[in-house]
Amino acid sequence: MTPSPDRKRLHVITWGCQMNVYDSGRMADVLAPLGYAPAETADGADMVILNTCHIRDKAAEKVFSELGRLRRLKEATGNRMILAVAGCVAQAEGAEILARAPYVDIVLGPQTYHRLPEMVARASRAGASRAGASRAGGVVIETDFPVEDKFDHLPDSARPQGVTAFLTIQEGCDKFCSFCVVPYTRGAEQSRPAAAILREARHLVAQGAREITLLGQNVNAWHGEAPDGSSWGLGRLLRELADIPDLPRLRYATSHPRDMDDDLIAAHRDVPALMPFLHLPVQSGSDRILEAMNRKHSAADYRRIVDRLRDARPDLALSSDFIVGHPGETEADFEATMTLVRQVDFALAYSFKYSPRPGTPAAGAPLQVREADKDRRLQALQALLREQQARFAQACVGLTLPVLFTGPGRHSGQIVGRSPFLHPVHLSGHADLIGNESMVRIVTAHPNSLAGTLVQERLIA
Repeated sequence: MTPSPDRKRLHVITWGCQMNVYDSGRMADVLAPLGYAPAETADGADMVILNTCHIRDKAAEKVFSELGRLRRLKEATGNRMILAVAGCVAQAEGAEILARAPYVDIVLGPQTYHRLPEMVARASRAGASRAGASRAGGVVIETDFPVEDKFDHLPDSARPQGVTAFLTIQEGCDKFCSFCVVPYTRGAEQSRPAAAILREARHLVAQGAREITLLGQNVNAWHGEAPDGSSWGLGRLLRELADIPDLPRLRYATSHPRDMDDDLIAAHRDVPALMPFLHLPVQSGSDRILEAMNRKHSAADYRRIVDRLRDARPDLALSSDFIVGHPGETEADFEATMTLVRQVDFALAYSFKYSPRPGTPAAGAPLQVREADKDRRLQALQALLREQQARFAQACVGLTLPVLFTGPGRHSGQIVGRSPFLHPVHLSGHADLIGNESMVRIVTAHPNSLAGTLVQERLIA
């Protein structure tokens, strides 16, 4: 079949969180009416978008390193390739990108990608006037927070994501943790209306999604307008989503302990579709450091929330985030974190050394912790967390669990699925099970996955 002359190749490179994955897909949706179709690589692409994350250490330098590689690919196209930088680094470092990478055509923040068609048109006009030039110039930059809600201007139908899908329901953050750039790069907390979320969820299910993860910087802060004009919280939204036919699984991330209200805790008890796995970041077990972080909860508050959640759903598995070496952290503060980890017992966790983020209060705080101390503490924390993760996985051996099959495995005749606790599960099985939930007996625990045997096929059609 001869390709359409209007067909263009779009390659999106995504770094960072699940919300960036969702945003990358929606940017592709916005550009599809312009003739852009996905390309597996950047080589020879008509447009490349680097969707960035500003959370981790040296994020900006990693972006500029990647841009150096992409510059060579752009030059190989005679500078016809449109090169865009999106996401949180673009929002925070737009001026620096203009200064250090003038060959970039578009710089856009995470709240403006609904304007991409207009940006591409402007960049294309500028590119036509400088065809063959070695230096781009005329960069299109969109990093102001727009008055309009981007979700109101996105296509109604997102492209298929597969058996598991992401759905952003909330963006931005009003918490202003001392270490975090999100309030500055994503803006204030905003909640999408319930009707729009339900409509997108039904569309994803019609395209084959059987598990939807609701996303937000503070997803459990979601309070959206209901179809009748009232306001719902996340617990009510989950109940409504659970009524969608052929949607047996729901998850949400990332949560804040301050927004874990009574109705949401009750939803963990009352909504079978809500999977028994919750990512609930605590960051530290020291009240002194939690106060310095501006978390506005104590370690005891966190433990009480965990106890209430486990009372509501006894099989609940917990995941969390930890930062070691926040300015002012002493050995006693770190030991308080280790104590909390031992008390709560996590199935999974993510832990990092504190790294200063420009413009955040902690970046200029006194009593910065030595790198050697951060390294030592992180190694000790990660050793404990790995031990807990392995123990939880081993406790699954011998259980019969519902597994949602998501795709073929690495080996011939193998398929891979997802347990209720977010473990990858692989076993021998035929491909027509993909998209179905089946009962699987877990026989082996590996460091990052489980292996099992099929017991009962097709719990869902």
